[in-house]
Amino acid sequence: MSRDRPAARAGRRHAGFTYLALMILVAILALATSATVTLGSIAQRRQAEQRLLEVGDLYRQAITSYLNSSPGGNRRYPGSLNDLLKDPRYPGVRRHLRQLYPDPITGKKEWGVVPAPGGGIMAVHSLSEAKPIKIAGFEAENQLFEGKLRYSEWAFGALAMPAAGGVAPGAGGGGVPGANPAGLSPQGAGSVPAPTPALFPGQVPAQVPGSLPPQTPTPSPGQSRAPTASPTVPTR
Repeated sequence: MSRDRPAARAGRRHAGFTYLALMILVAILALATSATVTLGSIAQRRQAEQRLLEVGDLYRQAITSYLNSSPGGNRRYPGSLNDLLKDPRYPGVRRHLRQLYPDPITGKKEWGVVPAPGGGIMAVHSLSEAKPIKIAGFEAENQLFEGKLRYSEWAFGALAMPAAGGVAPGAGGGGVPGANPAGLSPQGAGSVPAPTPALFPGQVPAQVPGSLPPQTPTPSPGQSRAPTASPTVPTR
């Protein structure tokens, strides 16, 4: 019996080491799985973020198209997002957007909207309050997104200039954005035009063969005449 006790103790000790090694292995696998899930979620978030920029740009182009194609010169923003699918201002089917895309961040069809001063929708944005991964390195049209702390601050809207005559969209007035009906230079109406060079700069007329030599102008009365040098007579 005394010989079996050390063997039993050694077996229990070996089993204890095996159990401990198994627990450590399980912990390592759990950490690895958690890291993989975290990396996967970050990658998915980046993809959704990039998709948000693409879809938001589609809405921006659609709102701009709706605004700039207003009939009768009365430029208006769309009253709803459904107006981008079928423009109610035209008798036929006129589309500015192929479909109403869902928000890639929330996965829902609802969007936040920015109302225009004269009525209508001038921009859309995500309803997510999550913090973006991308905070710099945006394209030129998305430069205002730099440093934003929430996706809901990424507003995609038309950046159209006021119509000719200074009338803002939604308040009437037509014309193409940025048009210059007066044909003024970029310096503005109050700038002094640059002097125009003479069409015929002063030149000495060339002597035409067979023609008379240039005539000396006759001085007017009261004008002194410059003395002319007398010819020198050679002395013999």
